[in-house]
Amino acid sequence: MRLPTALGPGARVALIAPAGPLRPDELDESIANARSLGWEPVPGAHVLRRDGYLAGSDAERLLDLNVALRDDRIDGIWCARGGYGTMRLLREIDYAAMRRRPKSLIGYSDATALHAAFGVHSAVVTLHGPTARGVLTDFSRDSFVRACITQRDSCGVAAAARTLHDGRAEGRLVGGNLALLAGLAGTPYAPDYRDAILVVEDVGEPVYRIDRMLRQLELAGSLSELAGIAFGHFTEVRNGDDSHARGLDVVLREIAALAGVPTVAGIPLGHIADQWTIPLGARAELDADRCELRVELG
Repeated sequence: MRLPTALGPGARVALIAPAGPLRPDELDESIANARSLGWEPVPGAHVLRRDGYLAGSDAERLLDLNVALRDDRIDGIWCARGGYGTMRLLREIDYAAMRRRPKSLIGYSDATALHAAFGVHSAVVTLHGPTARGVLTDFSRDSFVRACITQRDSCGVAAAARTLHDGRAEGRLVGGNLALLAGLAGTPYAPDYRDAILVVEDVGEPVYRIDRMLRQLELAGSLSELAGIAFGHFTEVRNGDDSHARGLDVVLREIAALAGVPTVAGIPLGHIADQWTIPLGARAELDADRCELRVELG
C-alpha cells in the first residue's frame, strides 16, 4: 500500500460531501477546522447541494470527488460529514487518478465505502478519522495530526479497552463502519481481509443487527482470514423493551471465539468525541493483552 504525502502547512485540502447533506454552518466549521491545521480548504462546487437525504445528485457528488482526485493542486480530500450515499458512487470513481497521485482521504462512517474501495482498487493508505465538520478534541487532534501531518504512529494503548482473546497479531489495517462493511460483502469493493487486523464500529444499531452483520462477515469467510480484531465503540445501541435481548459483549466475545485471533474491544474508534485517526492499509501490531495498537508509517 502506498502512503500519500503528508499534509503539511499550506496543503490544499478538498472538502466534499459524498453522502448526506451539509448545512452552510457546517461548511463554515469544516473550513475553520482545515485552517486551524494550517491547510487551505477548497470546498467542492456542489458541497452544499441537497437531494433529500443525499448531498445532491450522484453525478454532483461524484464530480466533486473526481475533480479533487484529478487536480494535482489538491493534496488531500476531507469528507465533511457521513450519512448515506457514498456506496452509490463506487462504480464511477477515478481510481486510476488516486493510483497516479495518492492523496490523503479522510473521514469515517459512510466514508468506509471509500476506504475499502481505494484500498482494493488504488492500493493507497487512507485515513479513518473525524469528519471535517466535527469538533476536534485535544485527544482527537493529537492523533489526527500524527496520522495526517507528521505521519507517526497515531494509535497506542487503549486505556478503556478490554481483552476478548489474548495474543499478538501483525497485519494490514482494514475496516471502519460495520454496516458499510456488511453492505460491501460480496462486491468488488469489499476490503481484502487476508492476514489483516479488522477495526470496526457502528452507531444506532440494535444488538441483534450488530450480531447479524458480524455473522454475515463470518459466513462470507472474512473473519476466518483475519490476523486480529479491534472493536471500537458501538454507540446508541438499542435493545428496545425485549426482555430476552442479548448483551453486546456476549456477541463480541462469540465473534472473537469464532475468529480465534487476538481481539480487543473498546478502542477509541467510532461515533465518539475522542477518537484515533487510523491509517487503513498501513501495517500494524495488535497486542491484545495490553490493549495496544501500534501503526507502522513512513
